[in-house]
Amino acid sequence: MVGRHWEDWTVGDRIEHPIRRTVTETDNLLFSTMTHNPQPLHLDAEAAKASEFGQILVNGTFTFSLMVGLSVGETTLGTLIANLGYDKLVMPSPVFIGDTMRAETEVTELRESRSRPRAGLVTFRHRLHNQRGELVCECLRTALVSRRQR
Repeated sequence: MVGRHWEDWTVGDRIEHPIRRTVTETDNLLFSTMTHNPQPLHLDAEAAKASEFGQILVNGTFTFSLMVGLSVGETTLGTLIANLGYDKLVMPSPVFIGDTMRAETEVTELRESRSRPRAGLVTFRHRLHNQRGELVCECLRTALVSRRQR
C-alpha cells in the first residue's frame, strides 16, 4: 500500500499495521554495534542475566526505529518529504529477544504548510505492542507530506 497524501488524512484516522516483526538476537546485536552502543544490557548475556530483567534487553533505539518502520507502508511511503520531529517518546515496558511486535497509528493533527503550498503536516501517534498486548513504545511523529498535484 502506498502512503497517503495530505488530503487523504483525517484527524482520528487509525491504522493497525499488518506487518508484525519478531525481534532476533541478530537485530539487537547488529543495531547496537552499528550505532556504537556498548551497553552490557544489550550485548552481554551474563551482565543482563544479573540485571533486574534477567536477560538481554533489546536496544531501545532499535525498538523505536522498528515502530516507525512498521508504520511507513501505510502512512508515508512515497509521499514523505521529511520527518520534522519525534515528540513524547516513551518506552513503558521492555522488549526482549523473541518478542513479536505490532504497530498501530492514529492521526492526531493536520496542518497546512505555510512555506510549502504543495505539502502539509501530519502528526501521527505511533504505538508498538508486544505479543502480550503490552505497550512497549509510543511517540508522536510530525511528517511533512506531499499534497495531491492539482
